[in-house]
Amino acid sequence: MRAPIGIRISSRRKALGRSQAALARAVGISPSYLNLIERNKRDVGGAVLLRIAAALGLDIGELTGEAEHRLVADVAEAFADPVLAPLGFDGEAARDLVAGNPALAAALARLHRAYAESRNERDAYADRLRTDPLLREMLHQVLSGITAVRSGAEILADVPDIGEDDRRRFVNSIGSEARMLTGVARNLLGHFESEAAVRRAGSPARELDDLIFENDNYFAGLEAVAISLRREVEAFGPFGEAALVEALARRFAVTVGRSGDRQRDAFGFPGQYRYDAETRTMWFEGSAIAATRQFQLARLYAELAAGDAIAQEIDTPLLTGEAARRLAFRALGSYLAAAVVLPYERFLADAETLHYDIEALRQTYMASFEQVAHRLATLRCPDARGIAFGFLRSDPAGRLTKHFPLPGLLLPTSGHACPLWVIYEAFRQPETLIRQLVRFADGSRYLFLARAGARRSNAFGDRRVHTSVMLACDLLDADRTVYARGLDLAAAEGDVPVGPACRLCTRADCASRQEEAALPGEAHFAVRAPLVPRSF
Repeated sequence: MRAPIGIRISSRRKALGRSQAALARAVGISPSYLNLIERNKRDVGGAVLLRIAAALGLDIGELTGEAEHRLVADVAEAFADPVLAPLGFDGEAARDLVAGNPALAAALARLHRAYAESRNERDAYADRLRTDPLLREMLHQVLSGITAVRSGAEILADVPDIGEDDRRRFVNSIGSEARMLTGVARNLLGHFESEAAVRRAGSPARELDDLIFENDNYFAGLEAVAISLRREVEAFGPFGEAALVEALARRFAVTVGRSGDRQRDAFGFPGQYRYDAETRTMWFEGSAIAATRQFQLARLYAELAAGDAIAQEIDTPLLTGEAARRLAFRALGSYLAAAVVLPYERFLADAETLHYDIEALRQTYMASFEQVAHRLATLRCPDARGIAFGFLRSDPAGRLTKHFPLPGLLLPTSGHACPLWVIYEAFRQPETLIRQLVRFADGSRYLFLARAGARRSNAFGDRRVHTSVMLACDLLDADRTVYARGLDLAAAEGDVPVGPACRLCTRADCASRQEEAALPGEAHFAVRAPLVPRSF
């Protein structure tokens, strides 16, 4: 959903007491064109938007309302909830609420998040009660103990002439069962309390999202640290795997090895690499490609050499639990590694020179497609911005496993995106970059780029892990990329009509719909045959 940029321009201009004609002259456009912009009848971006922001004395982020996009998306998601959907609020109502009363909108979004997390927690507990053998055994003991206590009590109450020895035996039995019940109940309560101790109003992944969005996916402190870390590594030779291995050995006594054995990381997950802090050993699976080895060695060096800098970034109220801080530490460790391997200024200059050709950038920096795509999504320095990209990664089941926001584009934070997005089409053409022009129901247009690939197998019978990575940019920036060549960006007839996800999409006539729309629109009122889910 686009921010009402025209309204902000008009409001700021009037607050400064300037006429449309005067502002148009200062910016170098016609008054009629400025009039269309202020009425939100024309898209504006790039150099023109920068000149308008400068003429109005505004930061570009204030003008585009980047800070509000996430709130608009959160409110729209709240309105899409089955509890609120019957009230008839739509995406436009979400924008109006954020524009007119941002504090109330923030309160609504926070309440909905707490409600959603409480509902998920309830479902998780219900599932645990159904499937966890420990809980089943505890509940069985509770029921057995209650039955035994009840039976003993009924005998004592209903048999008046019971002997003293028998009465004493039943009383002792009731006492024993009661003590057992107390212990089981205490263990059961402790089990749930230990579970609840790591649960909060927001999931660790959602809190990490908030941290990334709050910083616009750009961490200036880590970028500065990365410059020093790269110099340290280059003291041991030209930057690359060999220099990183030498730097790790000299500074931290870390040895690096490779083998064909499958090992597990500190969390018990099998992977292509793992670091054992006790033995100071970094291990790579034999199938790990050079780009993976270089990046993970850089991440390890960054975490060992600059752990305090990462810890400083995650010392924020946005992260409320230990699980969220662990997740954030790892994510920002990867961010710092990318800043070391792909230095900001040089990488931005190369990206502009190569017109954001990801394959050419891969060859220049010996990096993977995902590493380059991820780095492109972080070029958000206020004084040296690249194209603003959103980033998504999906597994073959369509589940989104990583995402970074693009202001204005509603990227689902979990579950599945629109089945028409090219991120899913890419699985049908692996190792091939596919481009797609899309148009959302609000008229906003974007260029999507996606490529699917698989991790190399380590041995015969080893199943390959497939993923698809997608980048998204506003169509206003598409002509700055090599991927606009041969496309008629001015003609919208060839755009693919899409939505963010089925439950947030108002297109009633979409043949690819997987579930009913939760937002109001024709989909709520049209009489149709039952939906039959389609595979991606």
